[in-house]
This record gives sequence, C-alpha cells and structure tokens, in this order.
Amino acid sequence: MFVTALLLGLVGVFCILDSRILGRMNFERPLITCTIVGALLGDLQTGLTLGASIELMSLGIVNIGAAAPPDMNMAAIICAAFAILTDASAETALALAIPIAVLGQMLGVLMRTILSNLTHVADHAIAEGKFRKAWSMHIVWGTLLYSLMYFIPIFLSVYFGTDLVQKIVAFIPAWLTDGLNLGSKFLTAYGIALLLSTMLNRDLTVYFLLGFFFVGYLGLDVTAVAIFAAILAVILTGLKYGKGAPAAAAAGAAVANADYDPLEDDDDL
Repeated sequence: MFVTALLLGLVGVFCILDSRILGRMNFERPLITCTIVGALLGDLQTGLTLGASIELMSLGIVNIGAAAPPDMNMAAIICAAFAILTDASAETALALAIPIAVLGQMLGVLMRTILSNLTHVADHAIAEGKFRKAWSMHIVWGTLLYSLMYFIPIFLSVYFGTDLVQKIVAFIPAWLTDGLNLGSKFLTAYGIALLLSTMLNRDLTVYFLLGFFFVGYLGLDVTAVAIFAAILAVILTGLKYGKGAPAAAAAGAAVANADYDPLEDDDDL
C-alpha cells in the first residue's frame, strides 16, 4: 500500500504542476487524473467512469481571479483510488467527492495565503538585488509548497484511508449521503448547461438535436454518434473549404483588387 500511496501522491503532484510549470496540457482535469489512477491500479473502466462523472460536476465550477474553488482534481484522485481499492460503487465514491473537494479548497486558500507572503519576500529580494533568492521563492519554494499540498493529503488518504473512509461512509447518515448525491447531480446538470450555453447557437443547435435524435430514437450509443459526427464534420469541412472555395475566394479577391480609376466616371461626364 505504501508504494501505491506514493505513486498516487506523485500523480497528484504532476497534475497540480501541469498549469504552473509544465504549461497547460490538461492533465489537471478529473477525467485525465482518474484515467491515470485507473491505469495504475489496474481498473481503467472504473477510472474512466468516475472521471467522466466528476468532470461533468467540475464543469460548473469557475475559477475567477485568485478565488480558490472546490478542488475537484484532488477529489477525483482520492475518490478513484477509494473506489478501486475498496471495490466501492461509483455512487459511494462520488458521495465523497464534494467533501474532499471542499477540503482541497481550504488547503488552496491556505496555500495562496502563504504564496502571497512569498511574493512580498521576492519583491524585497529584487529591490536588494538578490535575484537568485527571488527566483527561488517562485520556482523552488512555490513549486515545493504546491506539491506538498497535493502529495500529503493524497498519500495519507490512500495509505491510511481505505478502512477509515469506509468507516466514515458507514457513519454518514443516509439523509446526508442522499443530499450529497443530489447535490452532485445538480452540479452535473449545471456543468452540462454551462457547457451547452457556450457551444450552442443558431447554427449548431441543429447538430445537437440530430445527435439527440440518433441516441433517443435510433438506439445508437455515444461512441457511434461520435464517429458519425466526426465523419459529418469531415464532409462539411470539405464542402466549405474544398477546392472550389479557395478558387472562388481568389477570384473574388482578384476582382476586388483590380485597378480602378475613380476619375474615369468624371471623364464620362
């Protein structure tokens, strides 16, 4: 269990550093983190299932400015590990997602408070010409603190928490568990609605309805609809940007750029 906890803690460190020193490769997303956890623990299907569910829940969470939203990424790693290591149902694991995410939110607030003080230390170091010290405040200590913020909770939860989490779940009253499940469904619905509000417009709504028709009335699964959508996208792209489109655009540009003397009309007068 020590090795498993260590590996999952390092996965958390890698994911939290994705948007900080590694660029933005989208490893800091519940779908990706749960998939990695499932692959490491030998249950990719459970990892994908939980990742998709928590990803939909996190779509309704917006990080504005320096605000620390509920940490769904930390919740995704711990919930996926709990579900796979204890053979718990997806519903039981998802019931823990919100409390763990809120815990991660509190840790995020604490970490931002500490890092803001390190920023002031770096400012003073720059004013004194100690650029190496300022560099270490951001690159070394900032990275180390963010890594520990993820590594410690994940490591402790996996190493000590399988039996403990089961006891906590058994101790939680049914009305609270039902409430958390209901809340997760609301977050999922809100996340889908938020996503659709940015994607749908007058031109794209017909494709959304077409996909809904295929699933609801033809009995196709999501994979089949996705393949059909990809083929349809290639066909429509070819029709819009095929060989005829550049030629027509070039002809139009040639006409627009043709030499034209506005004084010719005056000469005719």
